[in-house]
Amino acid sequence: MTPFRYTCTLCGRSYARDEVRYLCPECGTSYRPGMPLHGVLEATFDAEALRRSFDPSQPSWEVFSAVEPEYYPAYPVGGTPLSPAALLGQAIGLDRLFLKNDGANPSGSLKDRASFLMVAEANRLGESTIVTASTGNAASALAAVCAAAGKKAVIFVPSTAPRAKLAQILLYGATLVPVAGTYDDAFALSLAYTTHEGGLNRNTAYHPLTIEGKKTVGLEIFAQSGMKVPDVIAVSAGDGVILHGVHKAFTDLRAAGSIHSLPRLLCVQAATSDAIHRYVTTGVYADAANPVTAADSISVRTPSNAHMARRAVVESKGMSVTVTDDEIRSAQALLARTTGIFAEPAAATAVAGLIRAQSTGWLGRGDHVVALLTGHGLKDVDFALKGAHVPEPVAPDLDAVRAFLAGKRA
Repeated sequence: MTPFRYTCTLCGRSYARDEVRYLCPECGTSYRPGMPLHGVLEATFDAEALRRSFDPSQPSWEVFSAVEPEYYPAYPVGGTPLSPAALLGQAIGLDRLFLKNDGANPSGSLKDRASFLMVAEANRLGESTIVTASTGNAASALAAVCAAAGKKAVIFVPSTAPRAKLAQILLYGATLVPVAGTYDDAFALSLAYTTHEGGLNRNTAYHPLTIEGKKTVGLEIFAQSGMKVPDVIAVSAGDGVILHGVHKAFTDLRAAGSIHSLPRLLCVQAATSDAIHRYVTTGVYADAANPVTAADSISVRTPSNAHMARRAVVESKGMSVTVTDDEIRSAQALLARTTGIFAEPAAATAVAGLIRAQSTGWLGRGDHVVALLTGHGLKDVDFALKGAHVPEPVAPDLDAVRAFLAGKRA
């Protein structure tokens, strides 16, 4: 671990590690539920200490952690595969396409990374209860890590969250609070709960260590790419914290003197849940009017980390696109049929975004491209089944099978 301070991403004020917990004490006072967070804090590591401590030839990744390893829970997060996707790349016109499959994390999503670090922080602080709001993945991730660490998880989710994610939360033993409203309603309610009832709030971007946890996927992409910076990383976006986290991984590597360029970020949003996209493309923030999408993990009216997500895309010289639910379903099927990876809708959104971006000419055929797949398809099988036809059963004899197959060929 390297010494760090928390820096406000809005005013630039700096705070000692235990001087603050959530938002900047100055800028955060202007935050009200229903608006993007003001005064999001970022862990700023001592650059000289990073350069002294990090040797790319014998890398010790713990120097980039904001929590000491002695507090880590016994839960095997990260180390997910980065693999070439030649057939998928051929189908969409990319010769050097790779997939970072974070659906291989224990609870099935990238959100394990942030939950892992938050539980480590709870261990450090002696907190027994961790609270979050989620559309499902952060909730199931927190419930899983808390179960492994003997912590209590209190979780607020929209009542429309997919059943598979609710099943995970309940099976892990968390306290589930379904909210008759949106994710944004659940977010506001969870803040009120921790203010009055206590516990450590894990809400995305509200606690700066959620950014640090998600940063680890960017560090892994760099390491698994042979200590090279990809040209482009495609990321689906809801709250915008994964975008910020991936960007921060590479800015931290640059501060350590290990790289000199940054990957261009491709921000991909559902067409209806497009607040960050419009902020990136126009420079003016406005909520998503009606963020209803089958990609529930990125269905957000008011993205909490909108300001830093936009900054990440702009600083990386990236771009933003939106895709429809039909495009997401098509990308999910293409991904499965060309790679054998079953990704949930929000994860397949990154692939749909690459297809859209490729059609604009922004991507070069020879670019080194990584698509970040954030969750496993078993998180939401109903979406996949809506685009598939399950055949009627055949009689248990070979002639019936032959007739069935002949009919399929016809």
